[in-house]
Amino acid sequence: MGDFHQNGNIATLHNLSDRKVEDLERELIEFSRYRPMGLVVPSLYSELATPALENIVSELSRVPYLNEIVIGLDRADEAEYRHALKFFGRLPQHHRVLWNDGPRLRALDARLREKGLSPSEPGKGRNVWFCYGYVLAAGRASSVALHDADIKTYKRDLLARLIYPVANPSFSFNFSKGYYARSNGETLGGRVTRLLVTPLILALRVVCGRNDYLDFLHSFRYPLAGEFALRRTVIEDLRIPTDWGLEIGVLSEMHRNHSTNHLCQVDVAHTYDHKHQDLSAEDQTRGLSRMSIDIAKAMYRKLAIQGETFSPDRVRTIKATYYRIALDFVDLFEADAVMNGLKFDRHKEEKAIELFAANVVKAGEVFRENPMDTPFIPPWNRVVSAVPNVLAELHEAVEQDMEEFGR
Repeated sequence: MGDFHQNGNIATLHNLSDRKVEDLERELIEFSRYRPMGLVVPSLYSELATPALENIVSELSRVPYLNEIVIGLDRADEAEYRHALKFFGRLPQHHRVLWNDGPRLRALDARLREKGLSPSEPGKGRNVWFCYGYVLAAGRASSVALHDADIKTYKRDLLARLIYPVANPSFSFNFSKGYYARSNGETLGGRVTRLLVTPLILALRVVCGRNDYLDFLHSFRYPLAGEFALRRTVIEDLRIPTDWGLEIGVLSEMHRNHSTNHLCQVDVAHTYDHKHQDLSAEDQTRGLSRMSIDIAKAMYRKLAIQGETFSPDRVRTIKATYYRIALDFVDLFEADAVMNGLKFDRHKEEKAIELFAANVVKAGEVFRENPMDTPFIPPWNRVVSAVPNVLAELHEAVEQDMEEFGR
């Protein structure tokens, strides 16, 4: 059973009673009469071979209230796209699989690139952006949830609890962020949140002073959770990052565009485990190493907009402050793990902190070297302004792919 603590900034919706998923679903079916609901699932083709996605599809097949499921498929050739259509074909809901590497979507992407409106690099951000574009084009959902395709512990009550706050017509929430305990029952997970994001927020508050944005980020129990839900109207002016700062970037957008009384976080799972990224200490372009750089850059960028400067000396001060705070956190997490009978490798934890500390500095260097960097994909309302028929073209491309290759 969760606690009932409220931080006073972001509403926290707890799991206080282990309410049956069937009860939630009955209410969601009623809500769907007023607010049709959809789900976006960005996926790599390789994930179709995993037990995690097999179970997710099985669980989703039992969800009675969704009006649409949109799957964004990356890194797939024609044969793999055909296989994906069969794989997801068991879903009883109306569903579409976006072949992001197919000739039709690539042609549309090329047209947008000519106008400077296309995502600058492949990845989850680009995948989600096209999926959201299709949601806008189809017009079948007014409340839309998003979760990853690699959740090993997935149960359909995660989706029900995630989308409930933005689907309930009596609630005023435009955005809900999932949170959970990152543990597989044997070890603690969530290294980047535990050992980078939280200590870095605290370090930035020491060096830059407390401000509303840092307090906002610190209010979320799991700021890097890949699960969130939002109203369709939020999508239209949402700027999605192209790099690995997606989750922090989306929170920054919520802070920029919406009052905090329209935002919430919701307890969606007792335990949660998914595919673990390598630390990749030897390669800053991969794994948690790249993720840590992109996240730190995203924070610097947001604070720079507010007038903060990040000289080499100041970044080194941030790094030293971060390092001390992060090491103190290791003691806290070790005690938590031991008391709960979980394995805890202190050496690995501190090796991760050493890498993250170095990348706090690297992020500052990259930020200063590229002051004109525009890491956000243009929002769909801007794209539609420049290319008025783009959503119709996107919808038609997806429908033609489904018709031609789904036979």
